[in-house]
Amino acid sequence: MQSVTIIGSGFSSLSAACYLAKEGNRVTVFEKNDQLGGRARVLKHEGFTFDMGPSWYWMPDVFENFFSDFDKKPSDYYCLEKLSPAYKVFFDDFKDVEIPSTFEDIIDVFEKEEKGSGEELKSFMKDAAYNYKVAIEKIVNKPGFSPLELITPETILKVNQFFTNISSKIRKKFKSPKLIQILEFPVLFLGAKPQDTPLFYNFMNYADFVLGTWYPQGGMVKIVEAMVSLGRDLGVKYVTNADVSKIHTKGNVAIGVTVNNEFYPSDFVLSGADYAHTETLLEEKNRQYSKTYWEKKTFAPSSLLFYVGFDKKLKNVRHHNLFFDKSFDNHASEIYDNPKWPSDPLFYASFPSVTDSSVAPSGKECAFFLIPLAPGLQYDENLPNRYFQIIMKRLEEQTNQNLESHVLFKIPFCVEDFKNEYNSYKGNAYGMANTLSQTAFLRPGIKSKKVKRLFFTGQLTVPGPGVPPALISGKIVSEQISKETLKIPVS
Repeated sequence: MQSVTIIGSGFSSLSAACYLAKEGNRVTVFEKNDQLGGRARVLKHEGFTFDMGPSWYWMPDVFENFFSDFDKKPSDYYCLEKLSPAYKVFFDDFKDVEIPSTFEDIIDVFEKEEKGSGEELKSFMKDAAYNYKVAIEKIVNKPGFSPLELITPETILKVNQFFTNISSKIRKKFKSPKLIQILEFPVLFLGAKPQDTPLFYNFMNYADFVLGTWYPQGGMVKIVEAMVSLGRDLGVKYVTNADVSKIHTKGNVAIGVTVNNEFYPSDFVLSGADYAHTETLLEEKNRQYSKTYWEKKTFAPSSLLFYVGFDKKLKNVRHHNLFFDKSFDNHASEIYDNPKWPSDPLFYASFPSVTDSSVAPSGKECAFFLIPLAPGLQYDENLPNRYFQIIMKRLEEQTNQNLESHVLFKIPFCVEDFKNEYNSYKGNAYGMANTLSQTAFLRPGIKSKKVKRLFFTGQLTVPGPGVPPALISGKIVSEQISKETLKIPVS
């Protein structure tokens, strides 16, 4: 039996902990904050309950696969509801579009917006379905050690999809600006502009339109609670308020960590914390990547978040709402090309109390707002109020109701909070973007090249950002650690 220390308790760490414990290892998870879950923490305020991080439940098959590896099902832990409609999109002409819960109904929505687009969508989705199958079965479960991992009969057949961007394909098939934005939206979960994202990643459109959008009653925290419960049953030990300040090595082998000024020996160290931050816990000679390396990488956006309580139920909104009533291209440029605080930001609004009465007091509405931002922006404490007024005005106009006077409270969370709470590089919210030059083996490695028995998991390594990839990342790294344990002599 080997001991494994895990730094951080995000989804990838929770996943790895379960797999490693199942293999008979002694696993301890250290979390610097007072709650488990990493970014998927919960904020409770005045009777309201907010998921502080992830709020979209996509790719339900990945969650099912995770739990089935332990002879469990998601339904053993939480109740899932498929959202109908999946989400609502607001545009500048005040004619919103709702995305239904079935692909057949989505085809009808497209056809009404643009004649002939229904058939084009079927064709586009056929390729997306193929790519999803290839991604899940052939690619995302690879450790990212070699470019040969991308070479399969299926990827060779579709090799052009790695060198064509998703935006150009969509714009060849569809002319309606609304449909284009709806189709380009899912790749934002991958942290890059559609123009910089390989066409292969249109499998996210399959996840959106075919697999659907779901919600675990009680919020995304129910997934965290489920994974922690599973881990405890397997023998995992979880420690909160545990700040890891150093990774110790002997020679070139990781031997443990310092937590709250106390040394904890370990046979293996696995970090699910921010990759760039984790390397600062090592002596400089043991770091794989330089400051220049990180500065040259394309990071996913940071975010300005607001957790808001309203004293009434809102009209004309759904659980998930996208506000594309300003220029998509301009906002993307202000994130990636000319980083600055956005002039007319797009934003996302979630009202989970539309679906789940448990997250807000009776007759009131629980709201979560997100404005994507360039990472590393200089923060000014006056900015949240300014941007809150901007989105409130547009929300009022788009939904035709007075709202600002009904705000009970608003709690902002921004770039500096991501840095302070999660040690996030430049305050990014989603990790490293999945551009072609940052895909698979081109991402930071799950295994340290300089320190033996030191591993990494999460959104900066393979397979990439998002909750489902995080679950997969935990499984991948646990398999590699298990292989290493076989090389250790039994004492």
